[in-house]
Amino acid sequence: MKKKVVILGSIVSIGKSLLSIIAKDKKNFQILLLTANKNYKLLLKQAELYNVRNIIINEKKYFDKAKFINKNKRINILNNFNNLKKIFSKKVDYTMSSISGLGGLEPTVRIIKYTKKIAIANKESIICGWDLIKKELNKNKTEFVPVDSEHFSIWYGLKRNNTPIDMIYLTASGGPFLNLPISKLKNVKVKDALKHPNWMMGKKITIDSATMMNKVFEIIEAKKIFNLNYKQLSILVHPDSYIHAIIKYKNGLIKLLAHSTDMKIPIMNTLYTKKIPLLNLKSKLEISKLNNLMLSKINLKKFPLVELINKLPKKNSLFETIIVSANDEFVNQFLHKKIKFLDINYKMNKILNMREFSKYKNIFAKKTDDILKLSNYVRFKIISKSI
Repeated sequence: MKKKVVILGSIVSIGKSLLSIIAKDKKNFQILLLTANKNYKLLLKQAELYNVRNIIINEKKYFDKAKFINKNKRINILNNFNNLKKIFSKKVDYTMSSISGLGGLEPTVRIIKYTKKIAIANKESIICGWDLIKKELNKNKTEFVPVDSEHFSIWYGLKRNNTPIDMIYLTASGGPFLNLPISKLKNVKVKDALKHPNWMMGKKITIDSATMMNKVFEIIEAKKIFNLNYKQLSILVHPDSYIHAIIKYKNGLIKLLAHSTDMKIPIMNTLYTKKIPLLNLKSKLEISKLNNLMLSKINLKKFPLVELINKLPKKNSLFETIIVSANDEFVNQFLHKKIKFLDINYKMNKILNMREFSKYKNIFAKKTDDILKLSNYVRFKIISKSI
């Protein structure tokens, strides 16, 4: 019997990678739903190629355009996630949630009741809405697997292992400015920050890698997913990006999780549970590469945003939404050349130190609307007050 699959965000990198894996094993999969926000032309092509009956296009303008140009009457085009029960008569086997940004939170929470297993690649959903996601996972007995290479590696390393954890280290490549003198950071251009040495990623996450803000987010994710405290988590610079996580147990043993810089590896391992097919990877990890791991501590003078970890509350709260939303806005301003690279750190600290926002360390989200409304307010505040 074919495994039934849903892909939320099939036109982004993770979604495309999953489709490329399925394309080599079509006889074993049936895709029931694909979604996108804007790129209706690519979404329709994907639906045709993979014989998908249902697609969702969130933005009304692009939904209307898709309805107008669609010639395939077998494709059911929807504009929102309100009628999922009409698509699914029973739970699907696997869902990939790869919609980028906080726009992926509501669809992720909604789809959980309709799937046996969900793989989440959306950082923002986990950082801001983990408690809501976890509630739905438990309520519907849905299996969860993280997709991010670091969190997938931790998850895989902890499977069927009850040994108490002493410390978990997430690795960081150091991005494009690892070896750049601090004095030159004030003059870096957008094009410089987008030149990641190891990974092909979207613009936003590439800038986060250049500032190391992505590691702050990953620490928050790891804390929430694996029910740890921040003292059990740390970051090590590893320029080659082969080691993705290091687990140090209280019994003295250390486990290192390594794979080449190809996201198809964690994606494939979330999709298949038993027999895993061989992949033609762009770069295979040679054992000789592990002869010199080059692990080192982060230079906090060069990457001061990492110290935001010290501002994080011990309990999950809406404060994480402020961090995500403020960073999104400042990165967007940098990409549009409205602020300088070093301004991101200065402005992040400025807004997080505001009394108006620090109170959210003790306020918790009861529903997705709480998160989305606060996110919109943070962006409005930054733009209207020119923070």
